[in-house]
Amino acid sequence: MTEKEVLIEVKELRKSYPVTKESSLEVLKGINLNIYRQEIAAIVGKSGAGKSTLLHILGTLDRPDSGDVLFEEENIFKKREKQISEFRSRKIGFIFQFHHLLPEFTAVENVLIPSMISGMPDRNKAEQILEEVGLRDRINHKPSELSGGEAQRVAIARALINSPKLVLADEPTGNLDSENADSVIELIFSLREKYNQTFVIVTHNEEFAKKCDRIINIHDGMVVD
Repeated sequence: MTEKEVLIEVKELRKSYPVTKESSLEVLKGINLNIYRQEIAAIVGKSGAGKSTLLHILGTLDRPDSGDVLFEEENIFKKREKQISEFRSRKIGFIFQFHHLLPEFTAVENVLIPSMISGMPDRNKAEQILEEVGLRDRINHKPSELSGGEAQRVAIARALINSPKLVLADEPTGNLDSENADSVIELIFSLREKYNQTFVIVTHNEEFAKKCDRIINIHDGMVVD
């Protein structure tokens, strides 16, 4: 990468969750952060530090109590709910620790789901991405017929089907053995090179984090150096 270009700017992000009727837990305490185009950034920190909450807000799966998220200089949470949903469908892909594949669907059908939701299903593209993630011979297999590593590769392909500018991953190797974890890590880096996408990854895998372009350390709801 040459000069860094900001894709996302986070300003004074705060988020609390109610604990009882009278009290709440402040999870994010004024996060300020830039995410740069085409980088792979790791978010690290202890359990409960606010990593997944931050990821969910970046992905518009949750709303902040206050603060702003600017995506390509556009203030996301100033949009209406329908516009936010459309934005999420077009611009963001998600990879989770547990792949969340639909068991009754084949690999290619699972990959197609986000493009069907956005109204632009493309089976040829789904098959192409599955081939690129090393699953050419598993296209018509159902999740029960796949290994854990293969299922996670299907989930990665699903995240890429709409050509999102940002891919968010929450512990993508957390449910895999070391060999499959290493394979998924290599795959993410190769996909970044091919598609010029930005990846933000919550991980407890220290080796994975060290390989990323940047480590963002979250401690007690704040970004720390």
